[in-house]
This record gives sequence, C-alpha cells and structure tokens, in this order.
Amino acid sequence: MTEFPQTLTDAAKALRDGTVTSVALTEAAIATADAHDDALGTYLARFDEYALERAAAADAELASGVDRGPLHGIPFGVKDILAMAEGPTTAQSLVLDRSWGADKDAPAVARVKAAGAVITGKTTTMEFACGMPDATKPFPVPRNPWDPETWPGGSSSGTGSGVAAGMFLAGLGTDTAGSIRIPAAFCGVSGLMPTFGRVPKSGCVPLGYSLDHIGPLARSAKDCAAVLEVLAGLDPSDPDCVDAPFAAPEFTGDLTGMRIGVVREHHFPADSDPALESTFDAAIAVLAEQGATLVEVTLPYWHEMVTADMITMGCEALAYHRTDLASRWEDYFVATRAMMAVGAMVSGADYVQAQRVRRVAQDAIGRLFETVDVIVCPTTSVGAPKFGEITGPGGQTDVDRLFSMIHTPYWDTVGNPVLAVPMGFTAAGLPLSLQLAGPAFGEAAILRAGDAFQQSTDWHLRVPQPAVRTAA
Repeated sequence: MTEFPQTLTDAAKALRDGTVTSVALTEAAIATADAHDDALGTYLARFDEYALERAAAADAELASGVDRGPLHGIPFGVKDILAMAEGPTTAQSLVLDRSWGADKDAPAVARVKAAGAVITGKTTTMEFACGMPDATKPFPVPRNPWDPETWPGGSSSGTGSGVAAGMFLAGLGTDTAGSIRIPAAFCGVSGLMPTFGRVPKSGCVPLGYSLDHIGPLARSAKDCAAVLEVLAGLDPSDPDCVDAPFAAPEFTGDLTGMRIGVVREHHFPADSDPALESTFDAAIAVLAEQGATLVEVTLPYWHEMVTADMITMGCEALAYHRTDLASRWEDYFVATRAMMAVGAMVSGADYVQAQRVRRVAQDAIGRLFETVDVIVCPTTSVGAPKFGEITGPGGQTDVDRLFSMIHTPYWDTVGNPVLAVPMGFTAAGLPLSLQLAGPAFGEAAILRAGDAFQQSTDWHLRVPQPAVRTAA
C-alpha cells in the first residue's frame, strides 16, 4: 500500500480530500492479503465481499455529506475472540462452541461498525488469547512480517502483523498480560491498552475477567486516539465498564511542563538486545527535546504485580474453562492447557491475597502519578524471538524465558493505560518499542507524549517488505 496513506489519520484526510476512495484502500488491503496472508497467517476469516460492499457504502455516504468520523471508510481488522455477526468466533480453538456470540456484535465491534470502519476479517490470536501457536491444530500460525521465522507477539498476533504488513490500517486487540503491546512491539506498530473499564469487554471470550482490556493497534499514536474515541464509554452489558468517554487531546508536539518518569529497574536484563539501552536513551532524549522533564522513578511492587497477573489470569481462565479442560483436554493447544492448569495449583486464599496486593499496588502507583504525568520504559528487552526461543519440549511455552523479555504484565494488574510505540531497531532489523504509561483514565497524556515522539521520529512509518521475506 505504498502509494496510499500509511496511517489511519492520513487516510481519513485523503478520503475527505477526494484523493483516495475507501474502495481503493480496501482493494489494496485485499491485494496485500492475497499476496502475503498465506505466509504470515494474519487472518482466520476474511470478509472480502462484505468489506468491498461497506467500502462502497462509505464512499457513497462521504460523497453525500454523511461523515461518521475518522474511521469512516478505513480498512479494519478484528481479533477473533470478539463476536461479530458476519462470521463465527473461534478464539483460534477447536473447543469454543461455534454458536458462541452467533449473529451478534461485541459492543466494541458494534461501535467500530457504527463509525463506518470497513472490517476486512477476523485476525489470528493465541488459543483463547493465551499459550502459543500449535502447528498440530488446524489453524494458521501467525508470523512476523519483519521476519516470518519470528513470532509476531501474542495474543493479538494477526492484528499486529496485519497493520505492519498493510492488510488494514487499524484493528482491535485485547490485553490481559500484554497482548496488545507485545505484538505492537514485535511488529513495529503502535498499540494502546486503555484503562481497565474504559472500553466494554462484553462480547469478548474472557481470559481474565478482572484483567481483560480491549484496545486498538494502528500505525501511530494519533490513530490509536481516533479509535479510542469510538470505543470508550459506558455499556451496561459489562459490569466493569464505566461512564468515561474519551476525546482526543490537541496534538501539538509540545511537551513543555510534562513530567516523565523514567523506569530502568527490571527492564534491562542481562540477555537484553545490545541495542536496547542506547535506543531507549535516544527515545527519552527526544521526549526531553520536546519539552518534557525527565526524572528517574521505580515502579512499586514490581515482582508482586507480575506474579499477581499470572495468578489472577490462571485462576480466572480456569474458572471459565474448567469443564471443557476436564472433558476435552486433548483438543486444547499444549501451551494453552499448561498455562491454564496453573490455576488449579493456586488456592482460593492465594487468589484473594493477590487481589488484596493489587489494591495496595494501585494505591502506590496512584501516589507515584502525583509526582509525574507519564512513565516510560521499554515494552520488551529484545526484538521478536524465533519460535524455538520461547517454546520448550512438547511445544510448551518457556514461561521464564518469555517473561524475561516482556515488560507488560505489571500494567494489566494495576489497570492503568499504556501506549506502546516503535523506538528503533535491533542490529538484525527487528523493531524495538517504548511503553508510555499514565494514571487511571490518563490516556490523553500518554497519547500526547507518544504523538510528540512520533512527530520527531519516523520509526512508526518504517514498513517490512513481506514480498521479499517469506516463511521458510
């Protein structure tokens, strides 16, 4: 799609200027999928005819003066754990009943549709948004367009790879331990995990009831802001959802007066990529050049929150899957059942204690945000790993190795909003990523900072060349 705008925001402007049509954008997205989806495993289901119909309708509406906002006419992907009336939700699993969510849209999907987005298909994930790919099951193995021998990150794998490869301009993902930000990091795009409760999560196959977030992946921070404006707000079908609509801030690029806390502790392990530290230092220098004041900070209860995320996710996943795990053990992916079985090893007292410690940490991080406006740290300590580097014997996830290279679960446990943006590359040409976290419902600040960084850099506009890099 090099002849078309790279970002949702630029495409929205071009649609209104009349220099491009939604049909042309959608046809180019479909052509890209035709050329590269077999190698990249981005889609579980494609809606080509539906998408072209919706694109033609968007063009007609815009021509007649009906403007539904910046998503109107934009090719858009949806992670296949979100219900959508046009096709079954599989959660990339043999286990999920295909009647689950049938003929219904999740509220987040309904809002994207109402905003005029052109949904091109349902994207690949990890089974039930956890575990790892399993080539023995009848589903695509999602791959990274920067190097298809590497993992695109999970669990919003297809949404991240699809944005990076040009199969759509934005899409929906979910985040329970990092599943928006990890694929954003490894695929070199931007991804926003909103504050817990800001976006309704009903109509999403649950992983962790008290941890799940729905949010966008797109090319830029400004694109993510446009999607969040559509997604945010109360929906009575989700008891955790709050009445907190979102309006994008003014994106001036000026960060004068913004206090940014810089986190290094726990984020630079011995096996970090050699380029990580210098790339991170260069990234925060850009923020300082834009007027921000940098101060070193430490995240309270780091180890406790990472542990609490794993305990909470394991227990809450087991609560949902217990009956199916007992009767259909072999139908689950090897890595999925191993991760969910963790919940069976945790006592009720341990689960309750984890929730108590979460509240202590939430209070502590709230106090830290009284002294800074945004906190920055690396999203991961490495570029995208090869598949064999994160799986052990029998296909099980090497959990210790995986969690030594990602720095995302802390924020799911406390529930604060976090934006991941590209900040450079490894020597092997794989993306590295910066996380910007804010106080609860502080998306405006992190999006302002992310946009200011992107106004001064072009890492988010770098694209892989899937045409010349195909899976072995």
